[in-house]
Amino acid sequence: MKNIDYQNILNEIEKEIQPFFSQGQVAQYIPALSRVDPYQFGMSITMFDGTTYSVGSSSTLFSIQSISKVFSFTRALKLCGTSLYDRVGKEPSGDPFNSLVQLEYENGIPRNPFINAGAIVVTDALYDKYENKQKAFEGILNFVRSIACDDTITYDEEVFTSELEHKYRNQALCSLMKSFGNIDSEVDDVLEIYFKHCSITMNTQQLSRAMLFLANGGIDPITNKEFVTTQQAKRINALMLTCGHYDASGEFAFHVGLPGKSGVGGGIVAVVPNVMSISVYSPQLNSWGNSLIGTKALELFTTKTGLSVF
Repeated sequence: MKNIDYQNILNEIEKEIQPFFSQGQVAQYIPALSRVDPYQFGMSITMFDGTTYSVGSSSTLFSIQSISKVFSFTRALKLCGTSLYDRVGKEPSGDPFNSLVQLEYENGIPRNPFINAGAIVVTDALYDKYENKQKAFEGILNFVRSIACDDTITYDEEVFTSELEHKYRNQALCSLMKSFGNIDSEVDDVLEIYFKHCSITMNTQQLSRAMLFLANGGIDPITNKEFVTTQQAKRINALMLTCGHYDASGEFAFHVGLPGKSGVGGGIVAVVPNVMSISVYSPQLNSWGNSLIGTKALELFTTKTGLSVF
């Protein structure tokens, strides 16, 4: 691979995204998220040898929100195996992340694990593997800590409480799926675990480190620890590429060209297979609920480096 000055490229990106700060809006439907500073930008990459490069607010903690769906799905795939696909599909939804419509006419089977309904089913499947709610959440949190090699990672109680107080759409999704027999546990118990793992807080340095195993076929290239099989890592990356950005997944693949996952907290993670993992944070969202500036930063990164799966 050609010699690339990654730090210089990140510095260039930080300058070039400045004009886009007036074009997005922070998430409004969760009060705790609506109060964050909209003018933040951080970006980090982690290489296979452990070398890191960062720019901007890369040490600022933020709520990872739907990025946690990658971690819960990875954990469920490890514990439940392919039987998980009996309850959640593998196709892009083409609808907003919290849509009820599709779920109704597809008999309570969510299209994929990265929309809200799919992640709630995944959470329910994980809950089945643990004794209680607390242990189920701790199982997800400890997995995140292990892939990030950082035991300080935790969740934001204020964000969790805020989501719990405004749970009605997700409660409707969960109740609808339970009416079709696709939720085993009590709705409120499943939602409590789901909201907690969405409320996990990380920064771009931690997130880029956490995704490294998915850039290397399920094995952390620094510790050599296997978290999932090569086949499972392939499936997770495929779903990130096709479903990781809600109904704008095609747009992201077209402009960025990497497997990735966004969250309404303003974070995005992405992997360059066999090379590195990337994370970016900027809380202003576009109309699809993805970080507007984060998406642009990743597009600039793949353009400048030539690193893409296409």
